[in-house]
Amino acid sequence: MGKRRKPSPPSRARMAVLTTAVASGAVLASGTAHAEPAPTLASVKEQVDRLNEEAEQAIERFNGFQEKQQKLQGEANRIQEKVARGQEAMNELRTQLGVVGAEQYRNNGIDPGIQLMLDSDPASYLGRAAVQDQVAGSWTDLLKRAQDEQRKLDQERTEAAATLADLDAVGASLNAQKNQIQSKLAQSEALLNKLSAEERAKINAQEAADKAKAAAQQAAAAERAKAADKEAADKAKAAAAAKETAGKGGTPAPQTAAPQTPAANTPAPAASTPAPVTNTPAPPAAGGRAAAIVQFAHAQLGKPYGWSKTGPSSFDCSGLTGAAYRAANVSLPRTSQEQWKIGTRIGRGDLQPGDLVFFYPDLHHVGVYIGDGKMIHAPRTGKNIEVLPIGVMPYMGAVRP
Repeated sequence: MGKRRKPSPPSRARMAVLTTAVASGAVLASGTAHAEPAPTLASVKEQVDRLNEEAEQAIERFNGFQEKQQKLQGEANRIQEKVARGQEAMNELRTQLGVVGAEQYRNNGIDPGIQLMLDSDPASYLGRAAVQDQVAGSWTDLLKRAQDEQRKLDQERTEAAATLADLDAVGASLNAQKNQIQSKLAQSEALLNKLSAEERAKINAQEAADKAKAAAQQAAAAERAKAADKEAADKAKAAAAAKETAGKGGTPAPQTAAPQTPAANTPAPAASTPAPVTNTPAPPAAGGRAAAIVQFAHAQLGKPYGWSKTGPSSFDCSGLTGAAYRAANVSLPRTSQEQWKIGTRIGRGDLQPGDLVFFYPDLHHVGVYIGDGKMIHAPRTGKNIEVLPIGVMPYMGAVRP
């Protein structure tokens, strides 16, 4: 065997190229491996709020599917009971048909004319023949009844099969919504877990500040409305006094409006008179239904939010409103969107304690109005039932069931 040649060492030029390439790669790698910038508290709060809102939307859909599932299950049970009773009736008819058929076969084994000729007592035979006619009539009636019962039984079985298929479809939708809710809540919790205790405290402080700001804005708006109402009442009173003086032949003294000192940054009330509200329902009587609704809602303050829960230890938003109205012997639909469809729509200026107030364009949140621009509501997972100004969330309207 020949001797193996040793590989020649790389030239200095080649070594320089390799060294430069490695160094460049190291620089590129270090340049592309930089860490992602940490999210700001504002962005985390925005994401958490969005995820919780999406979760609440899914929760209300879940509640709707759950209510539909319960109704379908009751309907399926009712139809299946009808099918069982129909089958029992068919079994009984088949037994009767067998008895009548056997009797007819025994009596009709010989031609009736030959039987009459051979019978020693024709009168007796004719009597038996009349009975046979009755048996034949019974046979026909039983057959018709059996056919009708069978058609009815087939229809009920078809109806039961369709209802059970609907039940399966609703169950699949229910599971899909449940998975979506759990996914949204898990994402929200993962974001919050990345924050320190100090950062969480800052987010909670910001939420408290937003609530206080909304309450202050509502209080200022209420004061402006009160001042506008007083001004309108004073003008109406002065006009009535002037009319009365003119009717007595006197000359009314000119009315000089008292100077108004507007508050800083407060817009003046609109000059036009608002259109009168028509069909406005009377406010609820003190100590009546409204009191029972509000008292129940107050008693739940501090209890935890529980999605798809209707009490007594936890509630979601529509579960709380439904339970509050049950305390006043009023039944509400399960979801906030369905609760919006019942009763009388109420203008914001005509709100009374006990009214239902709704939020967000798709009406996926609802609370119980308690007066002074505030409501009691079940907010979201991780929070407790609380009092909140209605101006904190996008207000859509109110209903008085």
